[in-house]
Parts: sequence; C-alpha cells; structure tokens
Amino acid sequence: MTILQAIILAIIEGITEFLPISSTGHMIIGSTIMGIQQDDFVKLFTVAIQFGGILSVIALYWKRFFQSIDFYLKLFVAFLPAVVAGLLLKDTIDLLLENIMVVAVMLVIGGIVFLSIDKWAPGGAEEDDKPVSYKQAVIIGIFQCLAMVPGVSRSASTIIGGMTQGLSRKFAAEFSFFLAVPTMFGATVKSLYDYVKDGGEFTAQHYQLFAIGNVVAFIVAIVAIRTFITFLSKNGFKAFGWYRIVVGGVIIALYTMGIEMQMM
Repeated sequence: MTILQAIILAIIEGITEFLPISSTGHMIIGSTIMGIQQDDFVKLFTVAIQFGGILSVIALYWKRFFQSIDFYLKLFVAFLPAVVAGLLLKDTIDLLLENIMVVAVMLVIGGIVFLSIDKWAPGGAEEDDKPVSYKQAVIIGIFQCLAMVPGVSRSASTIIGGMTQGLSRKFAAEFSFFLAVPTMFGATVKSLYDYVKDGGEFTAQHYQLFAIGNVVAFIVAIVAIRTFITFLSKNGFKAFGWYRIVVGGVIIALYTMGIEMQMM
C-alpha cells in the first residue's frame, strides 16, 4: 500500500465513519477499486485509522464526553453486546469482510430502511431529550451488533436504535458518536493484538502509514461530524437512503453484467 492509497483510505474513513453509509463497506469498495492487496497489515490499517476518528469525537465533544461515572457506565453496557457478538462471530465476520457483494446488498437494504425510518421511528423532539437510560443503552448496543455485517454501518444501526427509543435524530447521532469511542478503541486494540500474536511485524513504512492515516482521518472526521449533525437535524435520512441504494445498486449491476470487482 502506497502513501497515496493510505491517504485515500483515511479520507474515506473520516467521511464515512460517522455517516450512516458504512465506513467498512466503503473502504472495502475503495481498496477493491485501487487494487490494494488485502494482506494482514492492510486489514489492520483499515481498523487502526479509526483511532483518528476516536480523537475527533473527543476533540469536538470533550466538555460533554468527560462527564459522570454514570455516563461511562451507560457507554460500557452499550458496548458490551458488540464485545460478545464479536468474540462469538469473529470467523464469520472475517469471511463477510472479504465479500463485496455482501456490502452491496446491505447498502441497498439499509437504504430502503432509511427512506421510511422518519415515519416508523421518528424519534423525539430535541427539547424533550433526557439522559439515556441503562435500558436504552443496552438496546442501542444490541442494534450496534448489526453493524458487524459490512455495509450495514455502525452509526446507522446505533442512530436507528436510539430513535426507536424515542431519542431525537441529533441526540441519537451524538450518543452514537460517544459509543464509537470505546467500540473503535476496542476494535483497534484487538486488531493490533491479533496482528502481533500471529507474527506480524512493523516496519518504518508501516508507522509512517499509521501516522498519516490517523492524522488525515482525524481532520476529515471533524468536518464530517459537524456537517452531518446539521444536515441530519434539518433533512433526516432520505438522502443517505438514496445514496446507499445507488452505490449498492451499481455494484450489483456490475456483477450482473459479469464485471467482477474481486478482492485482490
């Protein structure tokens, strides 16, 4: 993987991590189009640059993020379902990550859901928002498990989970951002541990790619979060729904025509 390819993947990560369009799915698509060989380091890189996204949330919401112990406990109980599901389904998840058609289908399905979510799960008004309860946190955490299927989107599943619990679109999105911090940090640490355990080594170029990737992801994610919150509060999910359907539909059409974008 070249420095340019690393920058492109980091831009994709920064834009899509907090938008309901699937960062994993878009990085799989981006890697495929660029012909990046999917070796162990590349797989680690696509997870590790999420650390830049973590820092962007803390930088933007640091006053709200450093709250009471109760706040952290709620994040913890929301995080637990993903830990359990990730440990139980790791091999299955790894197989799904290598199948771009899974990404395409889930993008389309998610897009269809988004076209109607404002009707069947409209959420509450911003002025009615109250602190998330432990029950709501657990339910949002269960929704987050759906994002283990590439193409679903972690932010989409958690925002939808929050709205089904009566949270406003803005508040559900912000809780999704907060929940991303332990989730993405845990995924990064686990990926690093597995890489080292399996004999992976780091070169000077690897460290350079990590540094560049995280800095780019951090900067882009800050812009993406600010833009997304404003857009979502005013316009809802329909634009994201149509975007997902178009991207997923194009990939499916290419396969139907026999133009296969196989993972290298």
